[in-house]
Parts: sequence; structure tokens; C-alpha cells
Amino acid sequence: MDQNSLIRKYNVPAPRYTSYPAVPHWNNATDPQQWKLQFQRAYDAFGSQDGISLYIHLPYCESLCTYCGCNKRITKNHQVELPYISSLMKEWNMYLELLDEKPKLAGIHLGGGTPTFFSPTSLEILLKHISHNSTGLNNAAFSFEGHPNNTTQAHLEVMARHGFNRVSFGIQDFDPKVQESIHRIQPFEKVKEVTDTSRQLGYTSINFDLIYGLPHQNLNTLKATFDKVRELMPERIAFYSYAHLPTAFPSQKSFEAFLPNEEQKRALYEQGKDWLEEMGYEEIGMDHFALPGDPLLQAKSDKTLHRNFMGYTTSPSKILLGLGCSAISDLYYAYGQNEKSVELYKKNILNGDLPLVKGHVQKDEHLVSKSIILNLICNMEASWTNLKNLPDELLEKLLAFEKDGLITFNQKGMIITATGKPFVRNICMAFDPFMYSDKKSTTVFSKAI
Repeated sequence: MDQNSLIRKYNVPAPRYTSYPAVPHWNNATDPQQWKLQFQRAYDAFGSQDGISLYIHLPYCESLCTYCGCNKRITKNHQVELPYISSLMKEWNMYLELLDEKPKLAGIHLGGGTPTFFSPTSLEILLKHISHNSTGLNNAAFSFEGHPNNTTQAHLEVMARHGFNRVSFGIQDFDPKVQESIHRIQPFEKVKEVTDTSRQLGYTSINFDLIYGLPHQNLNTLKATFDKVRELMPERIAFYSYAHLPTAFPSQKSFEAFLPNEEQKRALYEQGKDWLEEMGYEEIGMDHFALPGDPLLQAKSDKTLHRNFMGYTTSPSKILLGLGCSAISDLYYAYGQNEKSVELYKKNILNGDLPLVKGHVQKDEHLVSKSIILNLICNMEASWTNLKNLPDELLEKLLAFEKDGLITFNQKGMIITATGKPFVRNICMAFDPFMYSDKKSTTVFSKAI
């Protein structure tokens, strides 16, 4: 079967598998006392040795990027900064009260929204509070997301003082027409300036987020974008598929008529991948690329790569604690998500309550499926050890994948082929019992290709 036929066959809604089960399939166990016990259980089991990773959601943006599917609040009122920072510190204190020691930190990631909406002073207040009440591990990875238009040298200096040496810039595309269409306008000169400043201040890893499948994109515009990437050579590239979900994000309707079709979209990825490899980047799992010597590539080689809500990571921590509105936590034994509304989130914190709105307690069979899916999406393989007693429906799907050239079998298990890599989400979905039992939920997922 040729590539275009495979795309037509497999371009169906599929989870991105930053968690298992995917969020729409959670059982919504949100009892605060139970959650506290799960946090203590996880920290006792893993945290005291491997530490915990913190994800901190900073939701504010000054303007709306119309392609964006993140939880955000649009405002130019910077008076919102300190009240929100105060709520984050109080939420962190609630978790500190559950432990008998200062928690060990395996990493911190500031996401959004636009973390650099917040002033350097506001961010320093937050980071001082966190560092004062925790102990960073020697190999801790501290990173944040910055908008090239408002990430200043002062931002970069404050973050560096607190151990941050990784920064990710949301570029998406350098073409002026594409930028105008998605309302993400940032001149190349600004991106170059903030990239150069980061390197001068000692940042060892710069990531560019790029998206394929955006309105008005074609191979010519994409080449111009990659020519500019070649000038700056960030250490990492995340080359994501645009997720078109206009029902959930109405702003996406504004450019619906100008999106590339399925085959054009896949051609953008394949060509972009070729250009990245020509520049010296190597592919990591799904959608991620890095230059030789990057820790992610070493983890891929060692088969210690991990995936969570922030994407691929080298962190050994099994605990990802989310702070802030809409932030998601993975305690290994359970998942939880905070209130999405800024107002409801702050109200919960003011009342002394954890701001959980939905969750999931893992069963043993969920942990088995999670292990298989993580191995597939990180290492492109699965062991027969984890594939005992295959149900007939799964076996039929695997044989169909083999017939289409997406996987091969060997004595140890199954391996995803080069042809099959673009369809890894489809292959993972075959091992997801929730996708068999809840067909309606597929409408909330973006298409796989």
C-alpha cells in the first residue's frame, strides 16, 4: 500500500498518549483526601529517590493565537500577575504539608499560556518560594516556554539564576502570511535576538516549536521557514501536527478554508523531516528532533526515554505534579487535573482546597497498558513479555498492521517499521481498550496524521 493510501486509511482521531488512559477516558475520581494519600504513596515509593517534576501553568497571554488549543486567558492587565503567583505558592504549600521532608526536584517546567507574560520580578517571587522549600537533584532539568516578542534579557537572567538552562520558543512558522492567519506574528529578527541572548547567558538547550498543517502552508513557505531555522540551529526541534478541533476551539474556524488537505499535510512533515535530517538533527519518538549529543538522543539509545504531558523527557521521575489552573498531575498511581477556570482555581486555593476537577485512579491493567504504549511511543517496540493473552481483536489489528508494513515481528516481540512511525498513534490505539469500548470519545481527539 502506498503512502497516500495509508494516510487515507489511518488518518482517524487518535490520542497523543501523553497519558494513559487519555484524559477523556478518566474515571473522574477526584476525592481530595484520596488524592493526598496517592501523592504521599507515590512520593514514598519514588519521590525520595528520583524526585518529582513540577509543571506550572501560567495561563495569561496578551493576544489570542487562533491555532492554539492550550488553556489560556487573554488580557493586557498585568495586575493579575501577583494574585495568581500567590495562589500557586499556596497550592505548592498544600503539597509540602503532606511530606516529612523538603521534596527533591527532578525538574521544573513553566508552560502556558505565555510564562513570559509575567514580569521577571513576579517569576522570581515564585521561583524563590519553590527553591526555598525544595532540594534540586544534581541532574535536575529546569525549562520554560517563552514568546520571542516578550522574552527579555531580564527574564532570561532571572530564570538562569534559578537553575534554568533550557528554553522553548513557540515559533510555529516564519512565513508572514501564515503568521498573520494564526495571529502569531513575530519577526525573524526578534527570534534571532532572543536565541542569541539565551546562548550568551549560558542556556545549553534551545527548542523551537514548529507546526505543520497550518493555513497557507505549502512546501515553498515551509522551506523558507527551515532556511531560517538553519541560520539559528536550536538544539531541539518539536515539529508538531496541527490539531484542528474547531468545535472545542472556535477561533480555528477563521482559517478553516485555507488548511492543506491530508496528503499535503503529510508531505509537509516528510519534507520537513528530510530537511531537519540534512541539517544534522535526529528523530526522537514522535514529532521531536535533536542535534547529536543531546540527552534525549542518549536516552533514546539507552531506551530510557519517557513521555508525559510535557512531551519526551529524560527524567527518571515517575511523579509529575501540576500546579496552576488546568494543570495535570501524574502520580503514577493516579492522574488529576485542576480547575480550568482561573477564578474557580483561585477560589479553591483561597478556601484551602486542592483545586482538582477531574481525575483517574489506575488499575493494574491500566498500568500494564500504559507500559506497553509508552514503550511503543518512546522505543517503537513492544516485548512479548507484555503481550501475553492477546485478545482476538488486538491480534487481528496487529496482523493488519503487519500486512500494511507498519510493524514486524521477531522473537522478542514487535517493532514499528520506518513506514509505521508516522502511524505510531494508531498502533498505540490498538493496545488501548478504552478506544474499543467508547467510540463516541474519538470526536475529542485530533486526527493521527
